[in-house]
Amino acid sequence: MIDAKLTTLLTLIEAQSYTKAAQMLSLTQPAVSQHIRGLEQEYGIKIFLKGTKGMVLTPEGKILEKYARREKALYSNLLNDFEAYRNGVNRFVIGITPSAEENIVPRVIATYCNQYPDTKITILTDTIRNITNKLKAYEVDIAIVEGHIPDKGLTSILLDTDYLCLIVSPDHPFADRKDVSLEEVKKERLIVRPRGAGTRHMFETYLEGCGESLQNFHVILEIDSVSTIKDLVQSNLGVSVIAHSTCISEERSGRLKVIPIVNFQTFREINLVCREDFSQKQLLDELCNIYRTCM
Repeated sequence: MIDAKLTTLLTLIEAQSYTKAAQMLSLTQPAVSQHIRGLEQEYGIKIFLKGTKGMVLTPEGKILEKYARREKALYSNLLNDFEAYRNGVNRFVIGITPSAEENIVPRVIATYCNQYPDTKITILTDTIRNITNKLKAYEVDIAIVEGHIPDKGLTSILLDTDYLCLIVSPDHPFADRKDVSLEEVKKERLIVRPRGAGTRHMFETYLEGCGESLQNFHVILEIDSVSTIKDLVQSNLGVSVIAHSTCISEERSGRLKVIPIVNFQTFREINLVCREDFSQKQLLDELCNIYRTCM
């Protein structure tokens, strides 16, 4: 069972107030203060900086918070796994990045669940950085992400390779072109993913290598949803550069046109990632086999 003092700490960090934390925990304010002092005495640290506005964690406090969240996640997973076992269910949490959510990954996971009806899978969509942290904190069992996660405690299995491409509406003047130049793309109404998105980073890295910048393009919208971007492009309200794996079905049906950009080469990996101590190797093998069958 998670230490009650750690639960108090996490609640206090969320509430940013001893009074509010006490109300949330149904404790008295002195009891909350006592829990925090108990943690400081136990570990010989100061958790919050004094003389600052708000409740700012010290470096040691941040370390304690990280492990408190990890312990809370482990305890929650323990209870969920006990409940799943009693009900004869195998339970997993899979983290995926937004672009992975838009390709065949959900279909792969759903296919696995149909083949193994005693399995329950929860999908969490987040940035690759947050998914990495959730993997290490045992909040996520495995992940399917674009790119490589360089971490000694994690193991990666290559599922596929992907690349960025320019997509336009079938009604766009580029639709019948064999290719276009980067200079031509600069003049188009461009819809991009927000900062922090993997495809955005890849595109900007490529531009930097060419001595270019996204600031030189006519960016009209920044949107996190890949589905919304595809809908807007399909309606000829702009063009976009996205991962090819996310628009294969639209390309095949003719709803979107994929036009090569001259000398535009941006390849990336799609990897299945897990902790080194993950024991359900059959799940990994089956997901890999289903993914490759669906391609």
